Amino acid sequence: MAAPISPARSLDARGLRCPLPLVKARNEIELIEVGEILEIVATDPGTDHDFRAWCARKRHQLVSVEQLPGPEFRFLIRRA
Repeated sequence: MAAPISPARSLDARGLRCPLPLVKARNEIELIEVGEILEIVATDPGTDHDFRAWCARKRHQLVSVEQLPGPEFRFLIRRA
């Protein structure tokens, strides 16, 4: 069984609407080293599309997307 991923930083973007979760994530990812993980928890359903497109454009790795109760979404992104 794989060890749980431990993020280097976490961003609470709950309650924020597009484009604020993405804007804040872009700022936060600059604060971690290449290869480290940024965790983002958001409530805006549009963040799934936004983060997938951003990761593809910037070559970050979208490690996982999880839908939590609320509904909330938890993203783990590895910095490129």
